[in-house]
Amino acid sequence: MTSRRDFMKGTLAGGIAVAAGAVLAQEPGSSTGAPPDSAGGKGFWPNGAQLVISVSLQFESGGQPEHAESPFPPLDSRYPDTIAPSWYRYGPLEGVPRLLALFDRHGIKVTSHMVGKAVEAYPELAAEVVRRGHEAAGHGLHWAPQYSLTPAEERRQYEQASAIIERVTGQRPVGFNAFWMRHSRETLNILQDLGFLYHIDDLARDEPSITPVRGKPFAVVPYTLRNNDIGRIAGSTAMTGAALLQELKDEFDVLYAEGRQRRRLMSLSAHDRIGGTPTVVRALDQFFAYARGHAGVSFMRKDEIARWALAQADTPVNPPRVFD
Repeated sequence: MTSRRDFMKGTLAGGIAVAAGAVLAQEPGSSTGAPPDSAGGKGFWPNGAQLVISVSLQFESGGQPEHAESPFPPLDSRYPDTIAPSWYRYGPLEGVPRLLALFDRHGIKVTSHMVGKAVEAYPELAAEVVRRGHEAAGHGLHWAPQYSLTPAEERRQYEQASAIIERVTGQRPVGFNAFWMRHSRETLNILQDLGFLYHIDDLARDEPSITPVRGKPFAVVPYTLRNNDIGRIAGSTAMTGAALLQELKDEFDVLYAEGRQRRRLMSLSAHDRIGGTPTVVRALDQFFAYARGHAGVSFMRKDEIARWALAQADTPVNPPRVFD
């Protein structure tokens, strides 16, 4: 028996009404309960919200290594890259300020996944993110792979990154996002030891869940590859801002309909140097207005979601991680 509950999966009965009106069987281990109450108190979320949207702001620029990936063709390492650094600098100089203004206009608080060295490079901007009410979460010391580090190196880097974020912003991170979401065998153990409450590197659900880590609950607030500018705008299958807006609306419509019968979370990601471009900000502006036009929609930071999920008896529980 754990300190909070038995890690046993429940079984859901019933169906989900999706946007098209079809009824699908609910998956075992998903949240269930009474339908949301618009007056508050009986829903799957605080204040009876029908759908929660959580926005990620990746604060990475300035923490990338030399010859880091960029939209430009690979360069022979014998020569200096004179243009990719300017692509990264666009994030703190233009992207983050534009996104912060957007969030303020809509009254939205987000989670910023901060690379330690990026915070060191742009301390005033990192502090401003938190000053405006946003969460500072961990994203490693460098914007580089962490899964290949030794356990001692990995622990030391997370300690250093957390200390930098706390010193600059005044906020100790309790959430974590790994570089391209890839963990080592020890990542969750290390994060638990360092006082983290949750991570986002899991794409398996459209709702928060719990993963046992050495017999104790560790929250998962899922990330997204779908509603993510790094794949949709800057990736190999790049789309227009108008197409991104339509995709966000389509995703919202289905999750909002499902939210009458089960706990639903929509995750959305904006990277400093990509999501802060005028085209993407315009799409996000229109999407936020669209979502705000529906009753029972709430925007929450990921630390708020994690604490909520850890306190609920019906939060689904994942099997412990086992590595081959």
